[in-house]
Amino acid sequence: MKVLIVDDESMIRAVLREYIEFEGWEADEAQDGMEAVKKCHEQDYGIILMDVMMPRLDGFSAVKEIRKFKDTPVIMLSARGEEYDKLFGFEIGSDDYVTKPFSPKEVMARIHALIKRSAIKESKKDVYEFEGLKIDMVGRNVYVDGEKAELTPKEYELLFYFVDNMGVALTRERLLNKVWGYDFYGDDRTVDTHVKMLRGNLKDYRKFIVTLRGLGYKFEV
Repeated sequence: MKVLIVDDESMIRAVLREYIEFEGWEADEAQDGMEAVKKCHEQDYGIILMDVMMPRLDGFSAVKEIRKFKDTPVIMLSARGEEYDKLFGFEIGSDDYVTKPFSPKEVMARIHALIKRSAIKESKKDVYEFEGLKIDMVGRNVYVDGEKAELTPKEYELLFYFVDNMGVALTRERLLNKVWGYDFYGDDRTVDTHVKMLRGNLKDYRKFIVTLRGLGYKFEV
């Protein structure tokens, strides 16, 4: 696997490169967002480590540009740990967010977790079973302890989107955009209301839909 390290601080790039190469992976570097976008046009990467505050083109803008032509997993690195920045990072398509100063070991752990999640996505199945919850993605049927659950169309779409993005932190804004559509004029309460109804229909298996305080939700088994 090849990892792109994007940071304007050479020391940070050097430290991360050392840990990445110790794992047996290949490392490439970019000093700013503009160089990162150019490199992503030229070659493929397994994961991108993207700093936020950089000259010429900041990390958020770079991720927006990269998302136009690549779905490479991105971990944001930033000294700005405010909730707004984290939320914005997830909204534009980043997969994780690490606040500086960080331990390189933590970054490696995040990379491993992201690889695991990506592997789950790549091995999507037609039918999933989580304890007594059975989800037929093709037949659009959901069974709770052997009994068919009667869900509304939006509840089905919401549940299937959760399963497709298992283990991924999903903001309410992202759920609105992906499940209801970009032209929908509802607000966060729309998502919360449907999640509440969905949880009610899943009964004991509501536990798989985890609330992320101040952010949104995650489907976790």
